[in-house]
Amino acid sequence: MTDKSLNYDRLSGMLGEFGQEHVLRHWADLDAEQRENLSEQLKGIDLSELASLVSGEDKATDFAGLAMRAGSPPAVRADGSGAHWSPIQARKRGEEALKNGELGAVIVAGGQGTRLGFDQPKGMFPIGPVSGRTLFQFFADRLLAVNKKYGCRIPLYIMTSDATDQQTRDYFAANDNLGMPVEDLHIFKQGVMPAVDSGTGKLLMESRSSLALSPDGHGGTVSALDRSGCLTDAVSRGIQHLAYIQVDNPLAQLCEPELIGHHLMAASEMTTQVVRKRDPMERVGNVVLVDGQVQIIEYSDLPKSAAEALNEDGSLKLWAGNIAVHLFNVEFLCGVAEQANSLPFHRALKKVPYCDERGQVVSPVQPNATKFERFIFDLLPIAQNAFVVESLASEVFAPVKNAEGAKTDTPETAKKAIADLHRGWLEQAGACVDQGVRVEINPMLALSADDLSEKIGANLRIDADRYFDTKIESGE
Repeated sequence: MTDKSLNYDRLSGMLGEFGQEHVLRHWADLDAEQRENLSEQLKGIDLSELASLVSGEDKATDFAGLAMRAGSPPAVRADGSGAHWSPIQARKRGEEALKNGELGAVIVAGGQGTRLGFDQPKGMFPIGPVSGRTLFQFFADRLLAVNKKYGCRIPLYIMTSDATDQQTRDYFAANDNLGMPVEDLHIFKQGVMPAVDSGTGKLLMESRSSLALSPDGHGGTVSALDRSGCLTDAVSRGIQHLAYIQVDNPLAQLCEPELIGHHLMAASEMTTQVVRKRDPMERVGNVVLVDGQVQIIEYSDLPKSAAEALNEDGSLKLWAGNIAVHLFNVEFLCGVAEQANSLPFHRALKKVPYCDERGQVVSPVQPNATKFERFIFDLLPIAQNAFVVESLASEVFAPVKNAEGAKTDTPETAKKAIADLHRGWLEQAGACVDQGVRVEINPMLALSADDLSEKIGANLRIDADRYFDTKIESGE
């Protein structure tokens, strides 16, 4: 009996136990490399877990019931109220943590720029309103500036996907790691989950030799950090907290000391930065407190009546919008990684092309498949002292999600937000910026308005689009 037939027999037996042996129907037509590919994919799937998900044995969440009991989460507001400490005290505590080397950074960068009309990883999208710097450059420059200011070395862990991993690695290699020391840059890949036929629960095939797989969601970050050795690396460095952002928000203040300080002074295992919702039905997750636990109810799961509920002063009862900026205690993440079922799976009905029994690829016109993914914010209910920090959207949130022409979250709206923020810094420092002029400030020059005030004179005049790097150019 050949090794191949032994492999086939073992796989057939494993799949047959769960009624999924159909994925081997084209085995005889595959070459050795294709068989190895399919075999490796199957070995990476927990068929017992999948069977439980397909049968619906996992507990469904009653979001309507949660929304009825939901209220405002424990939070420090944008004006500094809501905490027993001041923003100044929080900043001082955060700066101490940075100087002590307690922080690492995680960027989730698994998305392609497809919706932007950009056929590369989204992190490679040029977003600088004057410089044309990419999203990856924005964050690398910021970390290098933080390192310089506080005398620390923050390791950067970038989570990619199958779709973005190789291009991301090639990009950093071709650009000298954007100035990051090689030992401080770790690129790792998130896990995947198979898609199943929504009617039968059968595994869908992308081709004769490959399952239809998709990323397991940003909730897969914890297991991916663990599996890749990044958690071990963080612990070995003495990193106690990880700052987490998604790559498509160029205003995300990665490793910002005041946010870090609030996290530490709240003794929180997970802290979430939020902005005030612009309208009740805004398409953001709602950070709420339910039965003593901080958690997020997605906009799609929030009943309209709950979304529109008001406080006595006329403000929204559920006001806190999630922007996917978090801080995690590393010890907490290590504990989560040891418990396979810490995070629940969520289901989504999608259109997924599949290979039929004849080996032909079918492109469905209606949703035909169930995808399973985990969300990182589901860690909030199990985190001790979960805490929320409100910031102004104009300072921290300008996502790049949609192509030009959309109403919101386009490259142009993000570039304008960057330029408006930096214009405000310059004007606060006493500079005169002509109307319509776009400006952009590299964090190596200034990380904040206060930093900038220390470096420029009040007589600076800016009458043309200007990119400020590590030095200020004289105005005319």
